[in-house]
Amino acid sequence: MADVLLFHHAQGLTSGVHAFAESLRGAGHAVHVPDLYEGRVFENLEEGGAHAQGIGFGTLVERGRAAAAELPAELVYAGFSLGVLPAQYLAQNRTGAKGALLFHSCVPASEFGGDWPRQVPVQIHGMEADEYFAGEGDLDAARALVESAPEAAELFLYPGKQHLFADNSLPSYDEHAATLLTRRALALLDAIE
Repeated sequence: MADVLLFHHAQGLTSGVHAFAESLRGAGHAVHVPDLYEGRVFENLEEGGAHAQGIGFGTLVERGRAAAAELPAELVYAGFSLGVLPAQYLAQNRTGAKGALLFHSCVPASEFGGDWPRQVPVQIHGMEADEYFAGEGDLDAARALVESAPEAAELFLYPGKQHLFADNSLPSYDEHAATLLTRRALALLDAIE
């Protein structure tokens, strides 16, 4: 059983994020889902992104660090899109990280202090034509991470252009891709001791 700290995307802690957490719990894993927005949920990505910018990305990472501080160090850090910021930061910098699941986003490892820690397995998931993932540098960052740490990192690309395709409460949900993403994520979690 893995202990997972899962961070929501820019639209907030939606019912789809909760449903994803439940699917991991249903497979026997402990999942913690902090609310980085203090109760706010947004109808669309643009409104949520504007809210995140207003808070500040550094503040959101700090809120993620505070959530992690309440938990044991031996965590798998997971994040949807915006939630990748605190997840990736913690996976790279908090001692004891057991793994990372980066959904719909990836940041250059250098943004968080250097190379990816080779003892921390990581999966990166995104759609090949997603304007945010493929069009704004995340896919390039994911490929660079895999190239720099091939023994630890895996990149999974899905056909399509949806951004938040694993959140079943949003119109961007893609059941086939989300099912495959979940199966792959569970394989990583099941392999963690």
